[in-house]
Amino acid sequence: MLLIRDTGLGGLLLALGLSTVNAHSWVEQLTVIAPNGTFVGAPGYPRGNVQRTVAGFSDVEMTYLIPPDGRANQSQILPTDKMCKDTQELYNQTEGNPRLQASPGAAIALRFQENGHVTLPQTQPGKPPNRGTVYVYGTTEPKADEKFLDIHRVWNRDGTGGDRRGVLLSEQNFDDGRCYQINSGNISEHRQVEFPHVADQTMGADLWCQQDIALPANAPSGKPYTLYWVWDWPTAPHVTAALPNGKQEIYTTCIDVDVVENADLTHTYVKAGAAGYVEDQSLDRAAIPSQFAEIMDTRPAPSGSSESVPSSTASTSASPEPATKTTFLTIYKTIYPSSTPV
Repeated sequence: MLLIRDTGLGGLLLALGLSTVNAHSWVEQLTVIAPNGTFVGAPGYPRGNVQRTVAGFSDVEMTYLIPPDGRANQSQILPTDKMCKDTQELYNQTEGNPRLQASPGAAIALRFQENGHVTLPQTQPGKPPNRGTVYVYGTTEPKADEKFLDIHRVWNRDGTGGDRRGVLLSEQNFDDGRCYQINSGNISEHRQVEFPHVADQTMGADLWCQQDIALPANAPSGKPYTLYWVWDWPTAPHVTAALPNGKQEIYTTCIDVDVVENADLTHTYVKAGAAGYVEDQSLDRAAIPSQFAEIMDTRPAPSGSSESVPSSTASTSASPEPATKTTFLTIYKTIYPSSTPV
């Protein structure tokens, strides 16, 4: 699927090395969020990250699809399907793309491009109205050959699911309610007015989507904490003749965060969660109000504590956007092959 970007900022986009054709999505960057909802500190990047500004960049270098293209039954997810792309199976940071550093309990924004999936929904018939659901799972015990079906919809928020190595940290709509690609679609044009963004060296002219999470407050310092980002984007049955049974379409990004106790005063303040969300700040470096309020309310308790950590002022004094998460039932058919799939 190719979508042409309609933008008068082509010169800037070309200078950034950005393609004028649409691609699928992955986590491009992570940033710590201060208690006022503002991004702070140096950003971090996924395993094996390749910047779009690299000469000859192609989205296949960062895209990982489950089930893979070429599988006869596009609704089959096999027990051998891995969680991570081959370039992201191990701790692997490319030059100039370091891991994010954050304190235990820190609020973090994972940002990704919508690439027309939100603003041009008519080009993708049969997709859910929320443009799919994004999940973030976390673990201190990652495996190099992590299997997708061992984690997705198995690990839960209290850590009792599956092999209990990890937890579900977040479940949100792919569409965060603000993000857009510059194009001539009605959604894009409306959001460009409602959520203005000045083109910059990071996002170009588009406003990226984000998923805001909190690291567990008891995440051990001095070692990486691994995040698995999963975008579940199914196609419904009987929408097109080519897909009478619909299909699964899932993309993942695998990420490590360096957990550093009291890395600096900013991170300590984030951990304390003692300030309120600033409503009129620049959208270029701001958390999504409804997601931020949610994570400040449900910040995981410190190790050994049975009490919930008190909510920050942000959750009581701010007026966040309504959280409108849509739930879809996805049925997985597990196939146990007699031989290794192609």
